Amino acid sequence: MSFLFLVLLLGCLCSFVLPDAQGDALYALKLSLNASSNQLTDWNVNQVNPCTWSRVNCDQSNNVIQVSLALMGLTGTLTPRIGVLKNLTALSLQGNAITGNIPKELGNLTNLGRLDLENNRLTGQIPSSLGNLIKLQFLTLSQNNLNGTIPESLGNLPSLINVMLDSNDLSGEIPEQLFKVTKYNFSGNKLNCGVNYPHPCASSNTDQGSPHKVKVGLIVGIIMGLIVILFLVGLLYFWCKNKHKGYKREIFVDVAGEVDRRIPFGQLKRFAWRELQIATDNFSEKNVLGQGGFGKVYKGVLADNTKVAVKRLTDYESPGGDAAFQREVEMISVAVHRNLLRLIGFCTTPTERLLVYPFMQNLSVAYRLRELKPGEPVLDWPTRKRVALGTARGLEYLHEHCNPKIIHRDVKAANVLLDEDFEAVVGDFGLAKLVDVRKTNVTTQVRGTMGHIAPEYLSTGKSSERTDVFGYGIMLLELVTGQRAIDFSRLEEEDDVLLLDHVKKLEREKRLDAIVDRNLNKNYNIQEVEMMIQVALLCTQATPEDRPLMSEVVRMLEGEGLAERWEEWQHVEVNRRQEYERLQRRFDWGEDSVYNQDAIELSGGR
Repeated sequence: MSFLFLVLLLGCLCSFVLPDAQGDALYALKLSLNASSNQLTDWNVNQVNPCTWSRVNCDQSNNVIQVSLALMGLTGTLTPRIGVLKNLTALSLQGNAITGNIPKELGNLTNLGRLDLENNRLTGQIPSSLGNLIKLQFLTLSQNNLNGTIPESLGNLPSLINVMLDSNDLSGEIPEQLFKVTKYNFSGNKLNCGVNYPHPCASSNTDQGSPHKVKVGLIVGIIMGLIVILFLVGLLYFWCKNKHKGYKREIFVDVAGEVDRRIPFGQLKRFAWRELQIATDNFSEKNVLGQGGFGKVYKGVLADNTKVAVKRLTDYESPGGDAAFQREVEMISVAVHRNLLRLIGFCTTPTERLLVYPFMQNLSVAYRLRELKPGEPVLDWPTRKRVALGTARGLEYLHEHCNPKIIHRDVKAANVLLDEDFEAVVGDFGLAKLVDVRKTNVTTQVRGTMGHIAPEYLSTGKSSERTDVFGYGIMLLELVTGQRAIDFSRLEEEDDVLLLDHVKKLEREKRLDAIVDRNLNKNYNIQEVEMMIQVALLCTQATPEDRPLMSEVVRMLEGEGLAERWEEWQHVEVNRRQEYERLQRRFDWGEDSVYNQDAIELSGGR
């Protein structure tokens, strides 16, 4: 009898000890991730059982099996104590700003089926202990700063069907077995895949799960579709019923400073006009952060002291454009990448369209290059290199990973912002279509900034991803020189108003040091300067088809394929100059020639 009592007592103790150890581990995770005072408030160290906590799921035995902390803006690091959660099947921490290494203790979570750490700021190597996760099916470590090689142990994971390691700084050999996984992506690294290798860097298979999961997804989709149809029928009935009572409900319109919060819209916040009016001090000129082809940007402070940037779109005239505006805003909101500015909300009235973004405390690259206040630090060369690569990765994502692809149309240093770590964040993307949806008789409208507009866009009004590549090339020249794309003050010393022509001339004369921003005080690597100038000139070729794709630009900045492409470009340039000189001798033209006229004509109508 006493033996039976002892067994029961031990069982009871175990039932208390297990949740307590799990709770301690989760609370340690909360602390290490620097959760704010209004986040995870129910994660209380004094509560023994964490199964009652938000974002935590448990099984019937009170074992923690799922933890989801995605898109919470968490910083800090991952605590090794997370390895205590031996029954965990899913860990989702994507879309935060987590730094530090991936703890090797994650290899203790042998029941883990899904690990998602995408779009953070993790550094260091991928721990080989992840090879212990024999039940792991989905491994997503994309868009971090991970380096080193991919552990061989990952190739031995028996259950793996989806591995995403793209947009890191990995190098070396990819374990051969990983190419047999149903879906993989290793692009944006320095690995043995892609051009000149037997395997592509990304699989073409879009199936993300097993047939069973596909069937479940199909069933869920059908059910959700029926729910949506029923909701729409009810909404139509409600509208018809109230139509005769003089009640008119404008969906997606903020009237008289109020907002209809019954209409859901994903994760975006719908702001009232009055709320943003107060935040920006009635859109005071003293709060203007900048102005571009799509309108002014104002600094604002919300009621909870959150700093925001409010983009007030110009030229929005159509009263029937709400549906199109909604589609475009939704498209912008789902473009999530560490090098893209995240849209957090919007506001609409019958005459206004406003977008709300997080405020970037280090402002823009243009500000850091040319508008610094006394005592503020100059952008050093390593930071400029990082900005160049980060911007390229952001544009690559818009062009090649968004469906439909997004064309920026106004790539320039003023539209590349800098976060608290001076990482590049591309802003203003998707705005061209937002503004142009009101035009019913024009396919597109030329929008952009003088000196950054590609010649074919200026002459035809038609843009493509190669239009953005041209603007990116000019932005690279801004990074190297610190100068504006057009500067009439150069007329005092030379004929080149356009920065592109100025750099081309100095590059031909091999005067690279004369190109570099004097504020760097010669603290730069001349070989890296030469590489960046070469990439910029390849991006700004007159013919769109001759320009590289942004994915190719990323690879060239990472040191792959630039030499061959540059040699080919130089050969074409030499032939072109020889033809020009032949014509010059034949017709005895002077300095004001067709060769120089090209640049003048392209800049004349901007």
